[in-house]
Amino acid sequence: MTADNLLSKLDKVRRTGAGRWLACCPAHPDKTASLSVRELDDGRVLVHCFAGCSVHEVVSSVGLELSDLFPPRETDQHFVKGERQPFPAADILRAIAFESTLVLIAAADLLAGNPFNETDRERLTLAAARIQSALSAGGIRHE
Repeated sequence: MTADNLLSKLDKVRRTGAGRWLACCPAHPDKTASLSVRELDDGRVLVHCFAGCSVHEVVSSVGLELSDLFPPRETDQHFVKGERQPFPAADILRAIAFESTLVLIAAADLLAGNPFNETDRERLTLAAARIQSALSAGGIRHE
């Protein structure tokens, strides 16, 4: 499979570089692109949802399987080393930028004396989770 097979099933696909795209995640109601897709030189397709959806949830929601993200195996193929940083910093920063803007708006509302309702709290919690997920994808661990 190539990344094109997956990308053809996604909404709001935007190329961010050679072999890299951002799109709306099909596994959850997504209004902004939170799904990063990267095609490696060896044909593997890497997928990461900054909202926290698992790869299995993403591929199954578009009718694919995990094995569809990998090129057909040859019998003499050897172990392929994993990517140290599979997602470019620019993609991670784009995901963090949107969520941090929501955090800023929430902070401004709170400082203005506007109380949060349950929906506001849930969205702020989601923003924090997405920022943490983006940091983890970049190999940054926050304790």
